[in-house]
Amino acid sequence: METDGAIERNPHLQRYLDELALKGERPLLVERLTEEMSTASGLDLIYPVGDPVFIRIREVPEGGKLYEVIEPSPAEDGLTKLEAIKQGILELAPLERMHDPDEELEAKIENLFSRVTYPREGRPSLRDRLRGRSVPISRDEREDMLYVLKRDLARAGLIEPLLRDPYLEDIHAVGLRNISVVHKVFGMLKTNLRFRDEKDMDLYIRSTAERMGRPVTDSRPIVDGALPDGSRMNIIYSEDVSKGGPSFTIRKFFEKPPTMPQLVKWGTFSPKMAAYLWLCLEHGMSIFVSGETASGKTTTLNAMLSFINSRKKIYSAEDTPEVVVPHEVWQRLITRETVFEEAKVELFDLVKTALRSRPDYIIVGEVRGKEGSAAFQAMQTGHAVLSTFHASSIAKMIQRFTGDPINVPIRFIDNMNVALFQEIIYVEGGIKRRCSAIEEIIKYSKERGGILTRTIFEWDPVRDRHYFTGMYNSYILEHKIAPKMGLEFSKDIYTELDRRERVIRAMKDQNVTGYDQVNEVFRSYSENGWEGIPKELRG
Repeated sequence: METDGAIERNPHLQRYLDELALKGERPLLVERLTEEMSTASGLDLIYPVGDPVFIRIREVPEGGKLYEVIEPSPAEDGLTKLEAIKQGILELAPLERMHDPDEELEAKIENLFSRVTYPREGRPSLRDRLRGRSVPISRDEREDMLYVLKRDLARAGLIEPLLRDPYLEDIHAVGLRNISVVHKVFGMLKTNLRFRDEKDMDLYIRSTAERMGRPVTDSRPIVDGALPDGSRMNIIYSEDVSKGGPSFTIRKFFEKPPTMPQLVKWGTFSPKMAAYLWLCLEHGMSIFVSGETASGKTTTLNAMLSFINSRKKIYSAEDTPEVVVPHEVWQRLITRETVFEEAKVELFDLVKTALRSRPDYIIVGEVRGKEGSAAFQAMQTGHAVLSTFHASSIAKMIQRFTGDPINVPIRFIDNMNVALFQEIIYVEGGIKRRCSAIEEIIKYSKERGGILTRTIFEWDPVRDRHYFTGMYNSYILEHKIAPKMGLEFSKDIYTELDRRERVIRAMKDQNVTGYDQVNEVFRSYSENGWEGIPKELRG
């Protein structure tokens, strides 16, 4: 990090570092984090998440690591002033004319702030007093208080710094305990943030639920919704249901999700696995990504979408918007909850609606119920379907699909082509995600009374390596994709697989992993074939 520049722009950071220096603490200031930091001893570092907010990660004497938010904050004697300013702004706000939709709410807050305060070095005139300018503040106080007011009135309040942090996956609050987070590098961490009292938390939960359009009450204590930035939030409101006090969990949303070359770089997939998925997605195979909670199913689903021809039409159906499709022709459908039964729009309705529009690919955010039957109907009629699912093995996946409440007849299961399984593992305080297996669904066997499947990729957890067990033995490659590619000899498909593997490996090695970079490569490939892929990536 440009240390001098960061400190010069953020006086509160300098004050914080000065206080640490008096105690003999000197954290390292870094621009970005790396996986190697998760195993570093004596860890104590600070990284930026966008001025004026910084995050400190440090080991604590009682064991583990603490996630500490560093942000502007008024001194103790300034809290009374801050409350007076906030009340002044709230009193003046109703008298203001309705601002244009394009006018920033934060600019309005800044304008009202100026009408409520005056420089401490001066004295308010009679005119100032008549206008309500009655709170004296210094220059430093102005910046600190403006940040807090904008954070509380226009942004996400207490958890705003956590939503800014690109290294966080989940945010979890239970009652008045310190908020916890799941960090991509350091795993589960306790933060230095907590709600002041029950009233403070109650107000936050109610107002946030209202903004999501999913009001929470004692009679409706559990709600799911999406925050303005797309993050998914689950609230459990009633203490009858959540004994530790009201709680909420936020799953962070990223406008530009990780790409497949990035997942290969992280070790989630091997280059050959990515090449296999590239062939499958390009040629209309239906794939389900399955695994336990937080195993990275949606991340993988989003990463795979770059492999779909850029000229295809895609429909997605979700309860909460998490799928990000890079294609120009994309229709995003979202369910609607309401107390009126006739006005509800459920996932099943969305999948049926998507079918009428004849898309090339249908993405179902997560199959849990009867929408699964509709998804299999879509596959039967020639549509490629992609989705996520909760099951840890192919046997359990088939059991869940064929049982209540999904009830897909077992003879229809072979309409799915590929099942991909993921795991989350905790190693030395950090988190890793691995694709543990890729299974091909071959056919329904009446004689055997079940579905024939074949494992073509598997992960060795001891060596942390992926193995391709489907060489010259892949049903999908030889019998589904090779004919579509017009290959005279089906075994030639493995030469094509190797060629694509080299491209993925080159993208990983040359750090072609950014969302826009990767999608530009595959968009060019869709339009121009192999000539559209840069020479340096073709090898």
